[in-house]
Amino acid sequence: MTIKADELDQLLGFAMRLASEAGEITLRYFRRLVDSTVERKRDGSFVTTADREAEAHLRRALQAEFPDDAILGEEEGEQAGRSGRRWIIDPIDGTFSFVHGVPFYGVLIGLEAGGEPQLGVVNIPALGEMAAAAHKRGCFWSQGAARVSTVDQLKEALLLATDFGACRQRGHQQLIDELEKCVSQRRTWGDCYGHLLVATGRAEIMLDPVMNIWDCAALLPIVEEAGGTFTDWAGNRTIAGGNAMSTNRSLFDPTMSLINKYAKQ
Repeated sequence: MTIKADELDQLLGFAMRLASEAGEITLRYFRRLVDSTVERKRDGSFVTTADREAEAHLRRALQAEFPDDAILGEEEGEQAGRSGRRWIIDPIDGTFSFVHGVPFYGVLIGLEAGGEPQLGVVNIPALGEMAAAAHKRGCFWSQGAARVSTVDQLKEALLLATDFGACRQRGHQQLIDELEKCVSQRRTWGDCYGHLLVATGRAEIMLDPVMNIWDCAALLPIVEEAGGTFTDWAGNRTIAGGNAMSTNRSLFDPTMSLINKYAKQ
């Protein structure tokens, strides 16, 4: 299923406005949370009143504008559609950061048609940054056109991860140790913001050992349209791989070589 370029532009504009509105909802609570607005899910992760209100707003707007489209969201699950299109939303990606008053959280909106990611928007409301991309339309952010870096050697790369400890706990001790030796610097500027840093040329590699489809759907178009790669740790181009890696493309092969070398060791 393909979407015509002019319609895709309109859909992207709508998604950007919606992400901005949801971001404003989150800012009403940012650094103003009290115990009664923060809960723990079964998996131990946080959910807040801001998550729920922002997702409810996204769903209402999408249902009103596109009643035939499916919607999948982190907090309220999936609503079936009949158009062949599905909106995939995460009202607050990086809720841990949000709860702790750290501004590296984002509102994510992705759209797929016929199972193929078509567009993505990432709004980082506390920083005033937004990135948006659509299939074959390029990637743009608050500072203009977004492009990955031209760094082509691991020894010059900035490596990011949401949590290097989590990578090690999931059996990737040797891989992370080796990667850290090979790169220039490493930081835990994580969640969607780490992938945005790769897409905008401010980092070269971003690793996430655990990812859901709503974490990935907006990111794949953004990273790819900026010239990078977005895959799972097996190198597959997917938003449903259970983990994710963004690279500036030049460093995809050497990173995958290390992953394959230390896989299951």
